[in-house]
Amino acid sequence: MYGNDIFGGHSRKQQRTVPQVAAERDLVVEDAATGFCGAVVGFDRSYDGEFVKLEDARGAVRLFALREAAFLIDGRPVTLIRPTATTSKKDTRSASGSTRVEGLRARVARTSRIWVEGVHDAALVERVWGHDLRVEGVVVEHLEGLDNLAERLIEFDPGPGRKVGVLVDHLVTGSKETQLTTGLGPHVLVTGHPFIDVWQAVRPATVGIEAWPAVPRGEDWKTGICRRLGWGTPQEGWRRVYNAVESFRDLESPLIGAVERLIDFVTEPEE
Repeated sequence: MYGNDIFGGHSRKQQRTVPQVAAERDLVVEDAATGFCGAVVGFDRSYDGEFVKLEDARGAVRLFALREAAFLIDGRPVTLIRPTATTSKKDTRSASGSTRVEGLRARVARTSRIWVEGVHDAALVERVWGHDLRVEGVVVEHLEGLDNLAERLIEFDPGPGRKVGVLVDHLVTGSKETQLTTGLGPHVLVTGHPFIDVWQAVRPATVGIEAWPAVPRGEDWKTGICRRLGWGTPQEGWRRVYNAVESFRDLESPLIGAVERLIDFVTEPEE
């Protein structure tokens, strides 16, 4: 009944094998420790290991360490691993969620433009909507500060077939940004988000934090954020933020909606 070794061969002495499962995008799993259930939407890497991003049905995204037997599928423990790159299965969606155009050749640039306040705004727009912009032939330029908007508009001279879409940080009622972006004519569209800086338009869970810290008025916002989070210099903090963003799912909806409206505005045909 027990075989030759009645101790070593008993089933209670055998270690249970936990299967490894490739964490393909949209695979739904449950974190065994917290009960958080969500679909795989990406990965992150830090000094203390690799993490998987899970998004639940309400759109909340959280990071979980890729540890042995840390997840459940259909109630059974599994070890998630990063999927290996394959050439047989191609992603048909771009980072913005649009249909990817295979063999894309960027079209001749339109006369119309999208302007953003700074290089970080431009970099995030390119990271998520770069494919769409090349399909449509839209060039994104940065203003180096909203105070330059009036002068740039005089120089550009917007008109029919020559539109300007402007993406603005901290566009809230009564702000300086609102005062500088009103009454600019039918060929200029200003959209924006309510956040102090475009960093804050990145979902906190994307960068592995619960919330963006509050920084008092008068203190440089990026410096204050990095000090409170232990991210080092603003340059180091920006690298962390930029590298964490993989798609539109990593951004807050006000920024997503603002950029989508600008792309539609500068690409819609004139009546």
